Amino acid sequence: MDHSLKTGLSFGVTSGVITTLGLLVGLHSGTHSRAVIMGGILTIAVADALSDALGIHVSEEAENKHGKREIWISTISTFLSKFIFAITFLLPVIFLPLPVAVPVSIAWGIALLTVFSYILAKNQGERPLPVIGEHIFIALIVILITHFLGDWISRHFA
Repeated sequence: MDHSLKTGLSFGVTSGVITTLGLLVGLHSGTHSRAVIMGGILTIAVADALSDALGIHVSEEAENKHGKREIWISTISTFLSKFIFAITFLLPVIFLPLPVAVPVSIAWGIALLTVFSYILAKNQGERPLPVIGEHIFIALIVILITHFLGDWISRHFA
């Protein structure tokens, strides 16, 4: 896999999973509203995916060592991977009761990060467990912080 595709895919997967999980957990603890959570996921899937794609685009341009084609491959693969992975979190929210959908979504996100981190570590010749542990730890911190933020907002502003 070439650098441009790796850049977009790796950024899109990790950002898509962690950002969407944070939003989903925070909105659930703050509102307990299926419609609000679905709106948040769709917003992340479109607006944040476009924003991240533009960020990767500008970052790759700023490096001044990639051709236009490589830059656009990074841009498009970032958008598509973030969009697709974020959208997958809609399925449990649509089809399961929210108290079940949230832990299922967390498990789905952790599974995606685990598989991606394993592949990343193997491709880099590193031991998978520390890489997986680092990425899961960051995701869990995001989940905890957004849960408590949602609770705090619900108590103080609802």
